[in-house]
Amino acid sequence: MSIHPTAIVDAKAEIADGVQIGPWCTVGPGVVLSEDVRLVSHVVVQQDTTVGARTVIHPFCVIGGDPQHGGYKGEPVRLEIGADNVVREHCTFNRGTPGDRKLTTIGSNGLFMTGAHVGHDAVVGDNVTMANQATLGGHSRVGSRVFLGGLCAVHQFGRVGQGAIVGGLAAVTRDVIPYGSAWGNHASLHGLNLVGLKRKGYGKDAIRRLLAAYRELFERDDAPFAERLDAVEAGYADLPEIMEIVAFIRDGGRRPLCLPEQ
Repeated sequence: MSIHPTAIVDAKAEIADGVQIGPWCTVGPGVVLSEDVRLVSHVVVQQDTTVGARTVIHPFCVIGGDPQHGGYKGEPVRLEIGADNVVREHCTFNRGTPGDRKLTTIGSNGLFMTGAHVGHDAVVGDNVTMANQATLGGHSRVGSRVFLGGLCAVHQFGRVGQGAIVGGLAAVTRDVIPYGSAWGNHASLHGLNLVGLKRKGYGKDAIRRLLAAYRELFERDDAPFAERLDAVEAGYADLPEIMEIVAFIRDGGRRPLCLPEQ
């Protein structure tokens, strides 16, 4: 390992082989830095945080800070970050709260651009990109392969399904379906994330059927939404992506859903 002489590392921190801790970093108690983690400089990993292997954290980030919650009284809570993430300047990731899971979770292979914020008790999947200043409120849930545009904000307890894209400046106050494309203030649904689906290797026929199911569910007006949901579930049972959307909607219960503009 390599620790710059200006860095402060608590005796209760666990530092694995190959870790690089640059100038003026602070690593607090209960922190675990896994193999080949790199703190570039001026990084604060406050406490009770695990950082996965090969993750790189750039200057002026505060990782594992206290939850921004008025009821927090110093109870033991954690943040867990997966492997191979890139965390750019000025990002803030908070630990959990006792009233939820006591844990904030961030997956692997993510890119968190300048100023991105992950609030307390959030769950973030793998291969997530948060562009500059994108913000996740407390208790939010973001699936894998999601792209969150610059300056967008997901409301507390909000859900963004895997494979979705949220446009810049969007205020996300309603759940975004898996593979959906949402933007606007407040955000509304504008079809599927076709770019993401193509990059993932979906062919023309698969995308055509996904679009057909989407239109039947969201663009028809000849039946109540609940009936359309049942019809799509029955008619596209062989499409796992559509079944994922259906399950996402049903799991939300009475939660408001991001819908197309009327």
